[in-house]
Amino acid sequence: MNAPTIRQVADKLNEMAKAHPIGTLQEIRGHRPGNDLFRVNARTTRESWACHWGGRTELQFNIGLHGPSQLRHGVAFSFEPSRSFSAAELVTMLRPKVDLFNKFIGRHAEICADMRLWADRKGAIVHDEGPGPIPSQLVAENLFVFLGKLQPINRIDYELILKDFDRLLQLYKYVQSDGKNGPASAPLETHFAFRPGCRTKKRSAIVRQSRGQIERDLRHNDLQKVLYRRLARRFGKGNVGTENQGANGTSIDLVVRQRRGFWFYEIKTAQSPRACIREALGQLLEYAFWPGAQEAARLIVASERPIDKEGSDYLRCLKQRFSLPLEYEQIRV
Repeated sequence: MNAPTIRQVADKLNEMAKAHPIGTLQEIRGHRPGNDLFRVNARTTRESWACHWGGRTELQFNIGLHGPSQLRHGVAFSFEPSRSFSAAELVTMLRPKVDLFNKFIGRHAEICADMRLWADRKGAIVHDEGPGPIPSQLVAENLFVFLGKLQPINRIDYELILKDFDRLLQLYKYVQSDGKNGPASAPLETHFAFRPGCRTKKRSAIVRQSRGQIERDLRHNDLQKVLYRRLARRFGKGNVGTENQGANGTSIDLVVRQRRGFWFYEIKTAQSPRACIREALGQLLEYAFWPGAQEAARLIVASERPIDKEGSDYLRCLKQRFSLPLEYEQIRV
């Protein structure tokens, strides 16, 4: 299958955006209804990237090539010079918006919990970390700072892009209104939807990650595949899925669909069962009990470490005292 061009991707998103909140972006910006999200012209749509019409001096919705085989989507600040502004002028112009971006993300980290923050300078990656506020050293001339996701360009999930844009629209409104337009008080419109199949998180091993972190990320993916194969053999491939989206943009490591409800698994690579339970517990509770979340019949901490007596006693106490459906499962490789 031939990969689409950026212009073709932009055209497809323009058409599909009409059924999404992001389709009203130009109205939000004060333009007439019906204007496209991406305008196919020399300034905002290029061979390797596109940003929303008017986005060069804003927090921009952006799509683009990431290497030869991946497409990025998300929001960005570009401190690279344009026809109208020098790099220094863009840094000065956009710095207050970066401050607002950081303020919003600090208060509402759930909006981008399944994304990554990276930056490049003239095509070279200089920062690649989990989501969070933009470090001050990245607000500099000739840098491009991006918050979002990657996916194979020959298997684009356009609905995923638009749903992520819908979610990030609250961030955009806050930044562009100088902090006056805060997020909705209701939960973000990202509801649980079971999807079978084995997908792994787009984890990077490019720069600024310790060797230990890289090894943990890769080990997580290995354990996820082993657990998926084992459960798929037991319950059928149509009833097991990895990286299912939960409420508020969370991503559940693995889900099993049963007649009496869903089983949520959180995989940890810590060196002790106690550490694995500690790291997983908050995530599992959020997956199942955050307002608007999908309740689960079982919440399972998964690790290749066998549980010990203290860990078993701790989980038993939580189950009895708080009626939480917590379990621990060892992944045997």
